[in-house]
Amino acid sequence: MRAATNTSLLEQVNLPADLRALPESSLVPLADELRRTLIETVSKTGGHLAAGLGAVELTIALHYVFNTPDDRLVWDVGHQTYPHKILTGRRGQMSRLRLKDGPAGFPRREESMYDTFGVGHASTSISAALGMAVAAAREGSDRQVVAIIGDGALSGGMAYEALNNAGNMDANLLVILNDNDMSISPNVGAMSNYLARILSGKVYTRMREGSKTVLSTLPPVWELAKRAEEHMKGMVMPSTLFEELGFDYYGPIDGHDIHTLLKTLRNLKDLKGPRFLHVVTRKGKGYEPAEGDPCVYHGVSPFDPATGKMEKKPAGLTYTQAFGQWLCAMAEQDPLLLGITPAMREGSGLVEFSQRFPDRYYDVGIAEPHALTFAAGLACEGFRPVVAIYSTFLQRAYDQVIHDICLQNLPVLFAIDRGGLVGPDGPTHHGAFDLTYLRCLPNITVMTPADADELDAMLTTAMHLPGPAAVRYPRAVSRATNRTPASRRLPVGKAEIRRHGRDIAILVFGPLLDNALIVGEEMDATVVNMRFVKPLDQELLLELARTHALVVTVEENAIAGGAGSAVNECLVAAGLPAARLNLGIPDRFIEHADRTEQLAACELDVAGLRRAILRFSPRAVASRAESA
Repeated sequence: MRAATNTSLLEQVNLPADLRALPESSLVPLADELRRTLIETVSKTGGHLAAGLGAVELTIALHYVFNTPDDRLVWDVGHQTYPHKILTGRRGQMSRLRLKDGPAGFPRREESMYDTFGVGHASTSISAALGMAVAAAREGSDRQVVAIIGDGALSGGMAYEALNNAGNMDANLLVILNDNDMSISPNVGAMSNYLARILSGKVYTRMREGSKTVLSTLPPVWELAKRAEEHMKGMVMPSTLFEELGFDYYGPIDGHDIHTLLKTLRNLKDLKGPRFLHVVTRKGKGYEPAEGDPCVYHGVSPFDPATGKMEKKPAGLTYTQAFGQWLCAMAEQDPLLLGITPAMREGSGLVEFSQRFPDRYYDVGIAEPHALTFAAGLACEGFRPVVAIYSTFLQRAYDQVIHDICLQNLPVLFAIDRGGLVGPDGPTHHGAFDLTYLRCLPNITVMTPADADELDAMLTTAMHLPGPAAVRYPRAVSRATNRTPASRRLPVGKAEIRRHGRDIAILVFGPLLDNALIVGEEMDATVVNMRFVKPLDQELLLELARTHALVVTVEENAIAGGAGSAVNECLVAAGLPAARLNLGIPDRFIEHADRTEQLAACELDVAGLRRAILRFSPRAVASRAESA
C-alpha cells in the first residue's frame, strides 16, 4: 500500500457524489486509504475483514460508475460491505461498528438509504435485485439495479432460482460475481480483461445484436455463428452456464484493477437485459496476515494492525469446542456417525473432525435445505448423520425439518449452535426462534444443556434415540467440571431440581441456569434445570405447580411459542391455577451489541431476572394465600 499523505482523499468523500467528483486518477490512492481505514477500524471493533479488503476496488468502481442511491446496489450476505459503509456517510461512525448504537455489521435499510436491502444470510441478492428491477420497469424508470454476490453465496440454490427467473424474464439486471476463491495469472488476466472490454463494448454488442436480426432468417448460418461465438468464449471463460440461463456473460476480469473495472462497468451500464459480470478478487487484499489466512481473518476479534495478532478470547471451553470434541469421541465409537455442515466448518467446531475423519465429513456448501435432506437420505440407509448448523441457518430449511425428517421419523441429530443471543452480529444471526419452531413438530426430541457436561450427555442421548433430535446451545463459554464425551446418557424427558425452596419455582431451559441459581438463593426459590423442552417432565412440573405460588420459566428464546408456552399449555390442560411468568426474548428483534448487554435488555441477566420476578411475585403470593 502507498504511504500516507498529508492530504487525505478519503476525508473528501462523505457520500458517493463526492467520490464521483474526484478524477479517475485519484481512485487508486483512494483505494489504499480506504483499505488502511478498514484495517484500523476492524482492528479496534472486530468484525468481518478479509472479504471487505478484497472488495475495496469493486466498491469504489460501483459507486463511481452508478448513480447511487438512485441506482440500486444489492449486496449479498454483507460481509464485504464495510468499504461501502465508509463511502456512504458512515466513516465517522465506524469506531462503533457492531457495538451498541453503532453501525451494524451488515447492510440495513433503517441505517442508510444506500443500504437497499437488509441482509445477513447468503444467496438473497439476485432475488431482491430482480424484484427491484421489475419494480423499476413497472414504474417506467431507467434506474440501474446491480446484485453483487460472492462465489460462496452463489453455491446456494436460491441464487440459481433467481438467475433462472431473471433470465427467463429478460430483466434489466446486472449480476456481479465477486469470485475470491480463485486467482488469475498475469497473462491470462490481461487476456481476460481485454476480451471482457471487447465483449462489453458498444461496437461488438451492436454487431452481435445486428447479426442476430440478419442471420436469424438463415437458421443454419445463424446457428454456426452462434456456436462459433460460444466456442470462442468457452475456451477462455466459464460462460456457458450463465448464458444458458439467459444472461450475457462478461469476464472474468481483475477485480483489483480499477481502470478495467470502470471501463467494463460503463459499457455494461449502457446495455439492457440480464448481464453477468465475473470479477476475480483476493480475500484479504493489501493486508499480509489476511491474504495469508483469509479464513482466520474472515471474522476477527480486535487485533494489532501491525502484526495481525488478535486479542485473546475469554478463557474457558466454548460450547462449540465441546461439541467438536464430543463429535470426534463419538466417531471413534460409532462407525455409522457422519458429520454434515452447510459451509460452517470452523464456526460449528468441525475442523478436528474433518481432519481426523475426512471420509465421514461432508461440507455441502451454503445449501441448508440440501444438507438436511441429504442427511435424511443417509439416515434412511442406516447411518447416523449429525448436522452441525447455526440456529439462524436452520430456519432456512424448515420445510426439510418437517417433511423430510420429522414426518419420516428419521434419526438425524441437529447440533444447533448459536442458540439465543449472539452479540455483535445482531438480529440476522440471533438463534431466537428454534425452540418455538421445533417443539411444535411431532417425533422430535428437543434438549437445552446448562453446561458443556450436559451438552455431551445430551448429544450422546440423542445418538441413541430412534428418531430426530435437536440439541441447542449458545455462542458462549461454558462451565465444564466432569466431562466424559460420548459416554453418559440422560433419562429422556426428565428434569433435575438444583435447589429446593418455597413459593416460587424457577424453571430454566439452558445455560441461564447459573443466573437463576443466584436469584433463587436470594429469594429462597426452587430452581429446576428442565433439560428437555420436548418432552417436558410433566410429572415434576405438575408437582411444582401444586406446591408453589408462582412458576417462572426462563429461556434464551422468543417468549412467543417457546418453552414457557409449553409449560403454560401443560398446566392449563391439567387445570392448575398456579400463576405463571414467562421470561425470555421479547417480541422484537434485538439489536447488535455485546451479548451481556443484550441479555440485560431482555431482563435475562441476574439483575433482570430479579427485577422481573419481584414485579410479579407479590401478586402470586397473595393469590396463593387467598386460595389457601
